Amino acid sequence: MKLTREYVLEQLEQHAEELRAFGVTRIGLFGSVARGEASEDSDLDFVIELKEYTSDAFFDTAFFLEDLFGCKVDIGTIRSIRPELKDQILSEAVYAETI
Repeated sequence: MKLTREYVLEQLEQHAEELRAFGVTRIGLFGSVARGEASEDSDLDFVIELKEYTSDAFFDTAFFLEDLFGCKVDIGTIRSIRPELKDQILSEAVYAETI
């Protein structure tokens, strides 16, 4: 199934409570799906902010998102984005509003 930006953001909003339970304080979609350039094989790229930056919070969030969307998910934190990519990623990221 080809995922759209609207669908992904809608699902994030609908599952905001679960994401907050993992410690997610902000989540943004970037990459091909955010730009409307996704193909059937596209993965999802997210940038997240966490209440506490622990491996459990990070991996629990990643596994939850993979189960939710049924595809490969790449997530990064604001802190982990490579400096040379940070401006581009943050400028194209679209954020779920209720998280």
